[in-house]
Amino acid sequence: MLGPLLGCIAVLLLLSTLIARVKLRWWWVRSFEFPRLQIASLAGICTLASLVLLEPGQWQTAAASISLLALLLQLRHILPWTRLWPVQVKPSNKAPSDQKITLLIANVLTPNRKADNLISMIEHYQPDIVITLESDQWWQEQLDQALEDKWSHSVKIPLDNLYGMHMYSRLALSETEVKWLIQDDIPSIHTFVTLKSGDKIRLYALHPRPPAPSESEKSLWRDAELLLVGKEIHRHPSPTLVAGDLNDVAWSRTTRRFCRISGMLDPRRGRGLFSTFHAHYPVLRWPLDHVFVSEHFTLDSMQRLDAFGSDHFPILATLCYRPSRQNEHDTPEASQEERQEANETIEKGKTEKQQT
Repeated sequence: MLGPLLGCIAVLLLLSTLIARVKLRWWWVRSFEFPRLQIASLAGICTLASLVLLEPGQWQTAAASISLLALLLQLRHILPWTRLWPVQVKPSNKAPSDQKITLLIANVLTPNRKADNLISMIEHYQPDIVITLESDQWWQEQLDQALEDKWSHSVKIPLDNLYGMHMYSRLALSETEVKWLIQDDIPSIHTFVTLKSGDKIRLYALHPRPPAPSESEKSLWRDAELLLVGKEIHRHPSPTLVAGDLNDVAWSRTTRRFCRISGMLDPRRGRGLFSTFHAHYPVLRWPLDHVFVSEHFTLDSMQRLDAFGSDHFPILATLCYRPSRQNEHDTPEASQEERQEANETIEKGKTEKQQT
């Protein structure tokens, strides 16, 4: 009985791996892109169990081979976000302090009322910019009271639909716009930040709607928003940062395509997963909160901070504007076919209405 059981588990793990390769935007198909680490771990356990617990024969060969194949296919996606891979964003190495910028990104979870925990964290780390997602009017009142004196430049979009967004900055903001790119209830912040050195950089804060049964039946609108921003970055090249809860994992087809369309780099590549969701379930975690940088930046430090009551961990990243080192980076680039597909996705996202 053990042989057929392990064989069935191995087949299910391989099917779970292959479903993520299907180019459909249904939420349940795209959901298989998220738990790659979990599926890989189960595939590894199944491979070892087959080799150790089963007698040599057809069942052992089948179960071990199938689960090992699933493991290898998953590792192909995961390994770039481990220390076994070369870093994509070069380290800063004693960069000038006036060219550095520290971002703290936190999805606060609207019903969470433990604002003091997050505020204490902000005061401890003293980031230049704080970006909160899912922040409503109550959260705005708490953050205003604690941050407005030192973080005097701000953008406030209090909403009670789980897509509120706030930005508090100690650095001057200019040409700031709140845009509703694809759907009229999903905001994004587009602004320029003036560093202490006087250099201006562009910053996008995003929080697109996820593909999930209670949110959206397809990933179309999330994908379209990310690709639209990627297309804008490519069209107007300049030192750029993109930050927020993208409701997508770092290794997904859409996020990797966003990086190629925009030419943006992921500072986690070669450094670790920095899984930020779900804060309450250690076994079910994946990287949903992101910071992407253009080739003009190097990385000083990056860390996942402690839980503060939300279902997300905050991310803290210190980056340095080093245009003299941009040639050190291998900037991703999209093919003409990918750009055409991105245009089609954006157009479809603008015209098609979601059902859920």
